[in-house]
Formats: sequence, C-alpha cells, structure tokens
Amino acid sequence: MHRYIPVLASNAGFTKIGEKIVQHQARKYGSTKFGVDRFTHGFLDLLTLWFFSRFGRRPMHLFGALGAFMLTIGFLFAFYLGVDKLFINPRGTLITQRPQFYIALTAMIIGSQLFLAGFLGELLLRSKKENSNYSIKNTL
Repeated sequence: MHRYIPVLASNAGFTKIGEKIVQHQARKYGSTKFGVDRFTHGFLDLLTLWFFSRFGRRPMHLFGALGAFMLTIGFLFAFYLGVDKLFINPRGTLITQRPQFYIALTAMIIGSQLFLAGFLGELLLRSKKENSNYSIKNTL
C-alpha cells in the first residue's frame, strides 16, 4: 500500500500533500523485483483502497444495494414462476423441476445474506468507539 500513501493521507484528512525531490542512485547489488507480479499486487491494493475509501464507513451502501438487487431478481423470478404455473401452463411440470426455481431461490438467499452483511457492518461501525490512529500534538 506504500504506492498510495498520498491517497491514504488525503482520506485521513490531510490537505497539504506534496512531493519531495530525491536523488536516486543506480543499483549496486542484486536484481530488480519489478515484474508482472508487482502490477497484480498494485492493482489489488488499488481495489482495496477504493473499497475502503468509498464503503469503509458505510458498508450498507454496497452490500445493501447488492442484496436488494439480488432479492428483487429472486422475487421477480419466483413471481414469474407462480404466474406461469397458475395461469399460463397449469398442467405443466412442477416448479421444483425447473432451473428457474433454483435460480430464484439462490438469488433470494444470496440477496438476504448480502443485505444482512451490510447491516451487520453498519452495526459494528456504529458500536465501536471513535478513536483515531494518530494524535496531533500541536498545529503550526
């Protein structure tokens, strides 16, 4: 996460963030560790930073929205199956023998779990004490 120290400082509330020009020297010993794996780790760090900066203080905005979306899809599939069984094709196959039934059931279960995960995240955030990771002795 050292690549994103300016973003972390900005998210922590610091406003005067700048660069310090340094003198680089050529490598004397060893070989570089810069490669494809470094790009992968950098991208994953970027996703982690984006997630925590956007939803770190309000997990219900992500998980609640995804959960509500999945629940809606599940209920719409179930409603379609019910209408199809009652009015369109009453003598057709059983609902439990259709794959749409299991898609609807899985969507409703996953949706409710995502919604509850967001709700529990909100409860955890609101129940912890507000303490900062740093303290400022004096301001210049």
